[in-house]
Amino acid sequence: MWEVIERAQAAPQTITRNRRPSLVVVSAEEWQRKTVRKGTLEEFLLESPLRGAELDLERQRDEPRDLPLGGYCWTRISCPR
Repeated sequence: MWEVIERAQAAPQTITRNRRPSLVVVSAEEWQRKTVRKGTLEEFLLESPLRGAELDLERQRDEPRDLPLGGYCWTRISCPR
């Protein structure tokens, strides 16, 4: 494990499981660079290439569907048992 940590200081290290990439180990410095916030949600939306586009969005008026979850039903209408 220490060898992976040492190598991750220089470059990201891919860990495989059953010969498939499973996770990547990166240095704390690299993680900080990749996860720093680059602005607010408002700024992101204002800079969107779709801003000002004439999108024809219409809400569906379908009835909610029954979702039986663990013996409970999450809808305004009772679920059939």
